[in-house]
Amino acid sequence: MVVLPVRFERSPRLHAMLSEVPYSVGTRVVVQGKRGPEVATVRGEATDPDPRGRYGAVLREASPEDRAQWDDLHRRGEDIKWLLRARARERALKVKLVAVEFTLDESLVTVSYSADERIELGGLIGELREHTRARVNFAAIGPREQAQMIGTLGACGRENCSSNHLQDFAPVSIRMARDQQLPLNPEKLSGPCGRLLCCLQFEHTQYLELLADLPRKNAKVCHEGSGACGKVTKLHPLAGTVDVQTDQGPLYGVPASELRRDGPAAPARAPAPDPEA
Repeated sequence: MVVLPVRFERSPRLHAMLSEVPYSVGTRVVVQGKRGPEVATVRGEATDPDPRGRYGAVLREASPEDRAQWDDLHRRGEDIKWLLRARARERALKVKLVAVEFTLDESLVTVSYSADERIELGGLIGELREHTRARVNFAAIGPREQAQMIGTLGACGRENCSSNHLQDFAPVSIRMARDQQLPLNPEKLSGPCGRLLCCLQFEHTQYLELLADLPRKNAKVCHEGSGACGKVTKLHPLAGTVDVQTDQGPLYGVPASELRRDGPAAPARAPAPDPEA
């Protein structure tokens, strides 16, 4: 037995599955997951299983019949999603229906939705039962999961990270933006989901290491070359320099190695950011 990382269609997250056959990358397989049998794609090389690991199972390579049935179920799910959206509008339900997904054996249909408040879904369940005998599961998802499933473009012009490669949603805080000297503009710091950009966490550790060698903003320092003393007004972590406002005028791009503190040292920087509220 080997372990294969597989990916489902609506998420970049990799799921470890036990398999008797080391299928090659790109092979579509039928797997037994938490919801039931589904079609997924192998996204990595086979590895040895961990005795302590918990895995799903690869049942077989997806046959042409499996793929055709899966595509048909996907089309049915899309049709039902738009039908339920129309019925929700008729009932004035403040809900956004994101996806309707069947298992391969059509024993379960999962309706992913988002809503700002608790809503009554009984009417929609009745509508759904007119089109399938599958067991119905309504799953509430958050803004980030919604962006992940739908897929959008980020401010960088590329596909948003949550639907491209992110494996988990790590906490992101406004402190990360401050440490990276970014303007605290909510429109520029928010992703398509309306939450703080996930990419703020990618380089935060490196910024903390760079900031450790710089004086803090508003710290009193003196320039060893000119002897001028003043207050730090701006940090440039990547360049390792700071801007200083002195009585003789501003100094721009001063290397931290040419500065000495004028007075007691500033308190140590917090080692970890506060989680987003």
